[in-house]
Amino acid sequence: MPQHNEINRQGGPLCGFRVIEFAGLGACPFAAMMLADMGADVIRIDRRGGGALMLSGDPRRDVLSRGRRSIQIDLKQEAGVALALRLVVTADALLEGYRPGVMERLGLGPTVCLTRHPRLVYCRVTGWGQTGPLAPRAGHDINYIAVAGALGAIRDGSGRPVPPINYLADFGGGGMLAAFGTVCAILEAQRSGRGQVVDAAMTDGVALLGSLIYGLRALGFWPGAPGENLLDGGAPFYDVYQCADERWLAVGPLEPKFFETFILTLGLAEEFATAQTAPDVWPRLKARLKDLFRTKPAREWEALFAATDGCVSEILDHWEAPAHPHNRARKTFFTDGEGTLQPAPAPRFDRTPGAVHRLPPRPGEHSREILEELGCSPNEIDELIKLGAVAQS
Repeated sequence: MPQHNEINRQGGPLCGFRVIEFAGLGACPFAAMMLADMGADVIRIDRRGGGALMLSGDPRRDVLSRGRRSIQIDLKQEAGVALALRLVVTADALLEGYRPGVMERLGLGPTVCLTRHPRLVYCRVTGWGQTGPLAPRAGHDINYIAVAGALGAIRDGSGRPVPPINYLADFGGGGMLAAFGTVCAILEAQRSGRGQVVDAAMTDGVALLGSLIYGLRALGFWPGAPGENLLDGGAPFYDVYQCADERWLAVGPLEPKFFETFILTLGLAEEFATAQTAPDVWPRLKARLKDLFRTKPAREWEALFAATDGCVSEILDHWEAPAHPHNRARKTFFTDGEGTLQPAPAPRFDRTPGAVHRLPPRPGEHSREILEELGCSPNEIDELIKLGAVAQS
């Protein structure tokens, strides 16, 4: 069988590593996408009759699926499970996002896989984790951030908690930490020669994202209810303001020197020079800023602050962000061969840059190719397809 570097010539800091991903939703595909962007050879195992998309549509438009190959395997057949194990033995890591116990019932749990391949990193990505009273229960981002303490801190003016899309649990606390944990365990396995199980729970990850807030609270800098503190809209110098054109500005001059620049630029230095350290003045400053920003459109305010460190930015929607001059200059977004606009790989490396090397696959698109790499003969491949253990799209 070919070695990893003979299969994956695409470059990137993870070039030469192989990851087997069991198709799922949200956090697990995002982690796999990050690893693929960095050059890992990611092979996704799609179940027969299904793919990675939650909604029907063109799989080529599924940005989270970019960068990897797909093989469709019927994991309810013994031949399919045996084939999945053959793939796992070729990999450095495995990613799965099922509820606890599902992989064990399929015959692909950590004990089986690590017995066959002791150096394997087995990453399990779930909302609640592998243990605890909620571990077997269903949930989504909104539930995980509720229990982890994040949703209660994000509220509108009426005190109603506001779901921040599904960035925090699925992608920040889930997918990113799963990718980080996988790479950490791969590095450790290179030293020790032993793999291990990575339990990447979104509730754990979201809690970790709140480390700063716990520190501020311990230091006495987060004393109020939601909406009354330094970073949640309580401070007038860290808030959003509507402009004359109904668009919004993000204002964030936290440090004293930036706050000084901010009020000087607005002509408020004489009245509010010491307001930053005087919370009793904050309501008056906030009211003044609300009235002032309403006098001009957002673009004019942003232009006024453009050459300063006043920390003022116009708030953009997803579809507007790619056109911003800074994002254009850095090529933060790109359009792939199918015309799908999407974020570019991050972070950046000056010597081994990541890249998107493949369009999102159709489920089973690379089944024959992957089986050939495993050393299967044409007759064996035809027989597996005939049995329904494998499907080629």
